[in-house]
Amino acid sequence: MEFEKSINDLEKKIGELRKIEREGKVDMGAEISALARKVEELKTQTYTDLTPWQVVQLMRHPERPHALDYVERLFTDFYEIHGDRTLADDKAIVSGFGRLDGEPMGVLGTQKGRDTKENLIRNFGMAQPDGYRKALRFMRLCEKFNLPILTFIDTAGAYPGIEGEERSVAEAIAKNLFEMMRLKVPVVVAVIGEGGSGGALGIGVGDRVLMLENAYYSVISPEGCAAILWRDRGKAEQAAAALKGTARELLELKIIDEIVKEPLGGAHQDITQAAANLKEAVKRNFAELRGLSLPALLDGRYKKFRAMGVWEEVA
Repeated sequence: MEFEKSINDLEKKIGELRKIEREGKVDMGAEISALARKVEELKTQTYTDLTPWQVVQLMRHPERPHALDYVERLFTDFYEIHGDRTLADDKAIVSGFGRLDGEPMGVLGTQKGRDTKENLIRNFGMAQPDGYRKALRFMRLCEKFNLPILTFIDTAGAYPGIEGEERSVAEAIAKNLFEMMRLKVPVVVAVIGEGGSGGALGIGVGDRVLMLENAYYSVISPEGCAAILWRDRGKAEQAAAALKGTARELLELKIIDEIVKEPLGGAHQDITQAAANLKEAVKRNFAELRGLSLPALLDGRYKKFRAMGVWEEVA
């Protein structure tokens, strides 16, 4: 990414010095240490105050961890559940049971691919109506066995193709919103990457909404917004700022409840640490929710979403 160019140049220089040191048996320790300090200073300066567009770019890093990367690090005994019992098994949605430090839990998320082949299988993380029906079937199963639910959001949106319209994607998402509001078990939502439009909201109703520091959650992608407003996708940077979809902005607007810290430079720099930070937040929030009665849980969830947004009377 362009804003990381200076950091990458210095890291490349450090690599060259280390190569010289190995091949020529020349002590380059002082020079390497000085450059390493400079890199850390530059990283702190760069990543501490990212613009919304830079957050979008970092969120789309090809090595950024996806839902199953976190499942692998947070859960033991994970067993995946497939199919919507109506038509298909949408690979863009993963669901299953696992144990979080011994506690049984339902896990649900949108899953992107790591390469072209996997992205085609996962449909780039964009679910069809079958995926949302699969998710609802799974959440009802969790409710039946009184299991808390953790959802991972990482999608550009629901699949916008004609097949989705033919199978009523809007109805499938709307039904999930309605049913998730009434689930009789605690639900924690974690936005780990891209949270796009109704495709994200289809599994995004919960008692607590957590968001990773460099994730982005908005009604539309910056490019899509720019194409509609200005008929120019090149104005995506301007749109990213206008949409106010960064974690910091959404916390101020009370759309999310908590920002989960990422390692310096993004979650892909240290997936283990990113997962540990998320695990701590998830466990703490579930512990708080377990102390609520069922009426208090459902009432709090309703009031949380009902309070979103403001309006003003104009004289």
